[in-house]
Amino acid sequence: MQPVVYVLNGPNLNLLGTREPAIYGRDTLADIEANVRAQAKGLGVGIEFRQSNHEGALVDWLHEAQANRAKAVLLNAAAYTHTSIALLDAIKAISVPVIEVHLSDPSTREAFRHHSYVGMGAVAEVKGLGADSYLVALKKAAAL
Repeated sequence: MQPVVYVLNGPNLNLLGTREPAIYGRDTLADIEANVRAQAKGLGVGIEFRQSNHEGALVDWLHEAQANRAKAVLLNAAAYTHTSIALLDAIKAISVPVIEVHLSDPSTREAFRHHSYVGMGAVAEVKGLGADSYLVALKKAAAL
């Protein structure tokens, strides 16, 4: 059975391609998913790709990744990165490694974006590469 990497996306990422393209680029979430799936084939991993605007769904999916013995989780928690102790607790509660993903570089943006609860539990972070952040993170996940 092929190892699976969960790719979890938080609030407003469903609007990629039209939401602040100067910051987030013109790729849609569907474009990113297609690229991730194409790369995953070459890396020999399966993909569970999901998006929710609801914090609890992300927590549930982290738990599911653990229950399903996922190889890793790529997590772009979007705004929840900077606010969600619930996501941090979920990351710490599972043994599946979590890689934090950002399209932009939060450290170059507003001060409130400089703090990451997700990063406090993640094994790695990939940021500032636009849609390619996901591909770099997937390579890291496949190597775990």
